Amino acid sequence: MEFRVEEDSLGNKKVPANAYYGIHTQRSIENFPISRLRMPFELIRAIAAIKQACALANNELGFIDSSRAKAIVRASLEIQEGKFNSQFPLDVFQAGSGTSTNMNVNEVIASRASQFMGGRKGQRSLVHPNDHVNKGQSTNDVIPSAIRIASSRKLGQLLLNLELLRKTLKKKGREFEDIIKSGRTHLQDAVPIALGQEFNAYAAAVEKRIARLKNIRIFLSQLGIGGNAVGTGLNTHPDFRKLIIRNVNKITGMEFSIAKDGIEATHSLTDFAELSAHLKLIAIDLNRIANDLRLMSSGPETGFHEINLPAVEPGSSIMPGKINPSIAEAVNMACHRTIGNDATITMSAAAGQLELNTHMPVVGYALLESLELMANSAKIFAEKCISGITANAEQCRWYVEHSMAMATALNPYIGYDKAAKIVKEAVQKGKTIREVAAEQNVLPSEELNRVLEPKSMIRPNLKKRR
Repeated sequence: MEFRVEEDSLGNKKVPANAYYGIHTQRSIENFPISRLRMPFELIRAIAAIKQACALANNELGFIDSSRAKAIVRASLEIQEGKFNSQFPLDVFQAGSGTSTNMNVNEVIASRASQFMGGRKGQRSLVHPNDHVNKGQSTNDVIPSAIRIASSRKLGQLLLNLELLRKTLKKKGREFEDIIKSGRTHLQDAVPIALGQEFNAYAAAVEKRIARLKNIRIFLSQLGIGGNAVGTGLNTHPDFRKLIIRNVNKITGMEFSIAKDGIEATHSLTDFAELSAHLKLIAIDLNRIANDLRLMSSGPETGFHEINLPAVEPGSSIMPGKINPSIAEAVNMACHRTIGNDATITMSAAAGQLELNTHMPVVGYALLESLELMANSAKIFAEKCISGITANAEQCRWYVEHSMAMATALNPYIGYDKAAKIVKEAVQKGKTIREVAAEQNVLPSEELNRVLEPKSMIRPNLKKRR
């Protein structure tokens, strides 16, 4: 491999000749060989958008000449298009503020911009990564602002996919509204419920998650960029923040605003912790729904077999014909990972000190991963699993008729104790509640059938006995 030699305040270092990144990135490559995790493209893209916005603002204010500004903008655009993804090799576990990644982007932009101006990679005299690309900025305001931009983009997709999931669940609720099944509490027989009511309840849970996610967008949209090292705006023009936000909005097509308090926006990661908490709640609900569907589809001969999940792949390498709830299981695992990410984000957000939180890289990685996991899970759950569910109506009806919980409907007419005796006898003799109640003549035949009609139990219409 051929190298070029670059110099910084710590001395000289060889950098691969074909690399767009420079000496700071090379040091970080050597310093942090901790994991195989790399910063997601969405975060790099957001940083590049900020660099583009700042170059335009600095040019308008007269701090960077037009030729340099145009070169920086062109290079930033190329990064946002994904043309230099191989030039961002740094580990997620790095300097706590994200200086390594910020300088990685600065160096790549500077090298590419130098080429546009007729120079070569690493030629700092034309475009300097600190003096020009990073002008008026600090890692401390760039990285949290980039996380906000990247998260806001992904949040939009998550909301769309959750709405798809809600509609799919609601459609199944209508489709199954007349299929009555045995309810279960403590995994034991409980009073009847409509299969459609269960799916409508799932849809309601997702609807609540959507509503809460929408409320956090206003806080995510407040950017601290322009606050510089600690949020005070040192070394920046009074109009710098306003111009950056205006440019960011044009670049992203989104609506961001200046943070109400630049210092708070620099040192506090609580907004990210809140978003993560909502993602954890989504994971809890999706995990619960996936588990319910796995139980209801279990069997087909030795389980509940109340519903059928779509077959997406052979379920076993040894048992012919076996079909597993593979989509639901994949959703389970994505939910577990998201819940784990929330623990990481919570601890990291709480570990900030004074004017800076030094755990931003892992927070950004975990948050963007959770957003992607939940967005993709909601989509495949809706499209590859829930939309294709069919019901086994006869099996559901059989469970209702043979459930001991049917006796609950007799309570208002014969009392709890008498109803309990009927249950005991039904269990002992292997009969249904309807059969034992009829044998004991606890109610006239017509009234008994009305009281023990499962549909009347899910839509109560209790009549006072004369």
